Amino acid sequence: MQNWINAFTWLNLRFLLMGLWVTIYISVISVILSFILGSILGIIRYSKIKYLSKIVGFIIDIIRNVPLLLIIFFTYFGLPNFGLRPETIPAAIIAMTIFESSMIAEIVRSGIDSVSSGQMEGARSTGMSFVQALWHIILPQAYKNMIPTIISQFVSLIKDTSLATIIVVPEMMQHAQVIYGQNANYILPMFAALAVLYFIVCFTLSVIGNIIGRHLT
Repeated sequence: MQNWINAFTWLNLRFLLMGLWVTIYISVISVILSFILGSILGIIRYSKIKYLSKIVGFIIDIIRNVPLLLIIFFTYFGLPNFGLRPETIPAAIIAMTIFESSMIAEIVRSGIDSVSSGQMEGARSTGMSFVQALWHIILPQAYKNMIPTIISQFVSLIKDTSLATIIVVPEMMQHAQVIYGQNANYILPMFAALAVLYFIVCFTLSVIGNIIGRHLT
Protein backbone atom coordinates (compact mmCIF):
# COMPACT_ATOMS: atom_id res chain seq x y z
CA MET A 1 0.00 0.00 0.00
CA GLN A 2 2.87 2.33 0.80
CA ASN A 3 4.25 1.81 -2.70
CA TRP A 4 0.96 3.05 -4.16
CA ILE A 5 1.01 6.13 -1.96
CA ASN A 6 4.63 6.88 -2.85
CA ALA A 7 3.95 6.35 -6.57
CA PHE A 8 1.30 9.07 -6.69
CA THR A 9 3.36 12.01 -5.53
CA TRP A 10 2.43 15.37 -7.00
CA LEU A 11 5.65 15.32 -9.07
CA ASN A 12 4.78 11.95 -10.62
CA LEU A 13 1.15 12.87 -11.22
CA ARG A 14 2.12 16.13 -12.89
CA PHE A 15 4.62 14.27 -15.09
CA LEU A 16 1.95 11.73 -16.01
CA LEU A 17 -0.56 14.48 -16.84
CA MET A 18 2.03 16.15 -19.07
CA GLY A 19 2.13 12.88 -20.99
CA LEU A 20 -1.67 12.86 -21.12
CA TRP A 21 -1.60 16.30 -22.72
CA VAL A 22 0.74 15.03 -25.44
CA THR A 23 -1.51 11.98 -25.97
CA ILE A 24 -4.56 14.23 -26.39
CA TYR A 25 -2.65 16.61 -28.67
CA ILE A 26 -1.51 13.80 -30.97
CA SER A 27 -5.00 12.26 -30.93
CA VAL A 28 -6.85 15.50 -31.76
CA ILE A 29 -4.53 16.43 -34.64
CA SER A 30 -4.59 12.88 -36.00
CA VAL A 31 -8.39 12.66 -35.72
CA ILE A 32 -8.90 15.90 -37.64
CA LEU A 33 -6.41 15.06 -40.38
CA SER A 34 -7.51 11.44 -40.76
CA PHE A 35 -11.19 12.43 -40.91
CA ILE A 36 -10.51 14.91 -43.72
CA LEU A 37 -8.14 12.67 -45.67
CA GLY A 38 -10.18 9.53 -45.01
CA SER A 39 -13.36 11.21 -46.21
CA ILE A 40 -11.67 12.30 -49.43
CA LEU A 41 -10.28 8.83 -50.06
CA GLY A 42 -13.61 7.19 -49.23
CA ILE A 43 -15.45 9.46 -51.65
CA ILE A 44 -12.89 8.70 -54.37
CA ARG A 45 -13.43 4.96 -53.84
CA TYR A 46 -17.20 5.39 -53.96
CA SER A 47 -17.07 7.56 -57.08
CA LYS A 48 -15.36 4.77 -59.04
CA ILE A 49 -13.17 7.19 -60.96
CA LYS A 50 -11.37 5.27 -63.69
CA TYR A 51 -8.00 3.94 -62.51
CA LEU A 52 -7.79 6.44 -59.61
CA SER A 53 -10.39 4.64 -57.47
CA LYS A 54 -8.66 1.30 -57.99
CA ILE A 55 -5.23 2.73 -57.17
CA VAL A 56 -6.59 4.40 -54.01
CA GLY A 57 -8.36 1.19 -53.04
CA PHE A 58 -5.16 -0.83 -53.52
CA ILE A 59 -3.14 1.57 -51.34
CA ILE A 60 -5.84 1.57 -48.64
CA ASP A 61 -5.92 -2.23 -48.57
CA ILE A 62 -2.14 -2.33 -48.09
CA ILE A 63 -2.18 0.18 -45.23
CA ARG A 64 -5.14 -1.48 -43.49
CA ASN A 65 -3.32 -4.80 -43.46
CA VAL A 66 -0.01 -3.46 -42.15
CA PRO A 67 0.55 -3.12 -38.36
CA LEU A 68 0.43 0.47 -37.11
CA LEU A 69 3.70 -0.13 -35.29
CA LEU A 70 5.41 -0.83 -38.61
CA ILE A 71 4.05 2.41 -40.07
CA ILE A 72 5.37 4.32 -37.05
CA PHE A 73 8.79 2.72 -37.54
CA PHE A 74 8.79 3.57 -41.26
CA THR A 75 7.71 7.17 -40.63
CA TYR A 76 10.42 7.83 -38.06
CA PHE A 77 13.27 5.67 -39.31
CA GLY A 78 12.42 5.33 -43.01
CA LEU A 79 11.54 8.89 -44.07
CA PRO A 80 15.07 10.19 -43.31
CA ASN A 81 16.25 8.03 -46.23
CA PHE A 82 14.06 10.23 -48.46
CA GLY A 83 15.37 13.48 -47.04
CA LEU A 84 12.60 13.96 -44.47
CA ARG A 85 13.52 13.96 -40.78
CA PRO A 86 10.38 14.46 -38.68
CA GLU A 87 10.66 14.84 -34.91
CA THR A 88 9.01 12.19 -32.75
CA ILE A 89 5.63 13.91 -32.27
CA PRO A 90 5.18 14.89 -35.96
CA ALA A 91 6.27 11.37 -36.94
CA ALA A 92 3.62 9.88 -34.66
CA ILE A 93 0.95 12.20 -36.06
CA ILE A 94 1.90 11.32 -39.65
CA ALA A 95 1.83 7.59 -38.91
CA MET A 96 -1.50 7.79 -37.04
CA THR A 97 -3.03 9.89 -39.81
CA ILE A 98 -1.92 7.51 -42.56
CA PHE A 99 -3.21 4.45 -40.72
CA GLU A 100 -6.50 5.96 -39.52
CA SER A 101 -7.23 7.59 -42.89
CA SER A 102 -7.32 4.16 -44.49
CA MET A 103 -9.77 2.95 -41.84
CA ILE A 104 -11.98 6.05 -42.12
CA ALA A 105 -11.93 5.77 -45.92
CA GLU A 106 -13.52 2.32 -45.75
CA ILE A 107 -16.06 3.52 -43.18
CA VAL A 108 -17.00 6.47 -45.41
CA ARG A 109 -17.26 4.32 -48.51
CA SER A 110 -19.48 1.81 -46.70
CA GLY A 111 -21.54 4.62 -45.19
CA ILE A 112 -22.20 6.15 -48.59
CA ASP A 113 -23.05 2.73 -50.03
CA SER A 114 -25.58 2.26 -47.22
CA VAL A 115 -27.64 5.19 -48.53
CA SER A 116 -30.29 4.02 -50.98
CA SER A 117 -29.23 4.40 -54.61
CA GLY A 118 -32.60 5.96 -55.22
CA GLN A 119 -31.44 9.02 -53.29
CA MET A 120 -28.72 9.70 -55.83
CA GLU A 121 -31.01 8.98 -58.77
CA GLY A 122 -33.70 11.28 -57.35
CA ALA A 123 -31.20 14.09 -56.78
CA ARG A 124 -29.77 13.74 -60.28
CA SER A 125 -33.26 13.78 -61.77
CA THR A 126 -33.83 17.24 -60.25
CA GLY A 127 -30.85 18.59 -62.19
CA MET A 128 -28.16 18.27 -59.53
CA SER A 129 -24.67 17.30 -60.62
CA PHE A 130 -23.03 14.24 -59.10
CA VAL A 131 -20.96 16.41 -56.74
CA GLN A 132 -23.98 18.48 -55.67
CA ALA A 133 -26.06 15.37 -55.00
CA LEU A 134 -23.21 13.82 -53.05
CA TRP A 135 -22.62 16.94 -50.96
CA HIS A 136 -26.20 17.97 -50.24
CA ILE A 137 -28.09 14.65 -50.24
CA ILE A 138 -25.88 11.59 -49.80
CA LEU A 139 -23.11 12.64 -47.40
CA PRO A 140 -25.38 14.16 -44.71
CA GLN A 141 -27.32 10.88 -44.50
CA ALA A 142 -24.18 8.75 -44.73
CA TYR A 143 -22.37 10.57 -41.91
CA LYS A 144 -25.36 10.11 -39.61
CA ASN A 145 -25.10 6.36 -40.16
CA MET A 146 -21.34 6.42 -39.69
CA ILE A 147 -21.18 8.29 -36.38
CA PRO A 148 -21.01 5.22 -34.05
CA THR A 149 -18.38 3.49 -36.19
CA ILE A 150 -16.27 6.63 -36.63
CA ILE A 151 -16.36 7.38 -32.89
CA SER A 152 -15.32 3.78 -32.17
CA GLN A 153 -12.43 4.14 -34.60
CA PHE A 154 -11.30 7.39 -32.98
CA VAL A 155 -11.40 5.74 -29.55
CA SER A 156 -9.10 3.05 -30.94
CA LEU A 157 -6.80 5.76 -32.27
CA ILE A 158 -6.47 7.30 -28.80
CA LYS A 159 -5.48 3.94 -27.35
CA ASP A 160 -3.09 3.31 -30.24
CA THR A 161 -1.09 6.43 -29.36
CA SER A 162 0.56 4.27 -26.70
CA LEU A 163 2.47 2.56 -29.53
CA ALA A 164 4.29 5.84 -30.17
CA THR A 165 6.32 5.20 -27.03
CA ILE A 166 8.47 2.91 -29.19
CA ILE A 167 10.02 6.04 -30.80
CA VAL A 168 10.19 7.80 -27.43
CA VAL A 169 7.28 10.17 -28.01
CA PRO A 170 6.73 11.85 -24.60
CA GLU A 171 3.13 10.67 -24.33
CA MET A 172 1.39 9.13 -21.35
CA MET A 173 2.73 5.59 -21.67
CA GLN A 174 6.30 6.77 -22.10
CA HIS A 175 6.05 9.02 -19.05
CA ALA A 176 4.67 6.11 -17.03
CA GLN A 177 7.67 4.02 -18.11
CA VAL A 178 10.02 6.75 -16.93
CA ILE A 179 8.31 6.80 -13.52
CA TYR A 180 8.33 3.06 -12.87
CA GLY A 181 11.79 2.83 -14.41
CA GLN A 182 13.02 4.67 -11.33
CA ASN A 183 11.27 2.25 -8.98
CA ALA A 184 9.95 -1.17 -10.07
CA ASN A 185 7.40 -1.06 -7.24
CA TYR A 186 5.56 1.67 -9.13
CA ILE A 187 4.70 -0.55 -12.12
CA LEU A 188 1.23 -1.60 -10.93
CA PRO A 189 0.25 1.88 -9.68
CA MET A 190 1.30 3.40 -13.01
CA PHE A 191 -0.61 0.78 -15.02
CA ALA A 192 -3.67 1.47 -12.87
CA ALA A 193 -3.29 5.21 -13.43
CA LEU A 194 -2.93 4.67 -17.19
CA ALA A 195 -6.08 2.53 -17.25
CA VAL A 196 -8.06 5.21 -15.42
CA LEU A 197 -6.81 8.06 -17.63
CA TYR A 198 -7.37 6.17 -20.88
CA PHE A 199 -10.86 5.21 -19.68
CA ILE A 200 -11.74 8.81 -18.83
CA VAL A 201 -10.62 10.13 -22.21
CA CYS A 202 -12.16 7.32 -24.29
CA PHE A 203 -15.41 7.20 -22.31
CA THR A 204 -15.79 10.98 -22.62
CA LEU A 205 -15.34 10.75 -26.39
CA SER A 206 -17.93 7.94 -26.56
CA VAL A 207 -20.45 10.00 -24.56
CA ILE A 208 -19.89 13.03 -26.81
CA GLY A 209 -20.39 10.81 -29.86
CA ASN A 210 -23.65 9.43 -28.45
CA ILE A 211 -24.92 12.96 -27.73
CA ILE A 212 -24.07 14.08 -31.26
CA GLY A 213 -25.74 10.97 -32.67
CA ARG A 214 -28.96 11.60 -30.73
CA HIS A 215 -29.12 15.23 -31.88
CA LEU A 216 -28.65 14.24 -35.50
CA THR A 217 -31.28 11.50 -35.56
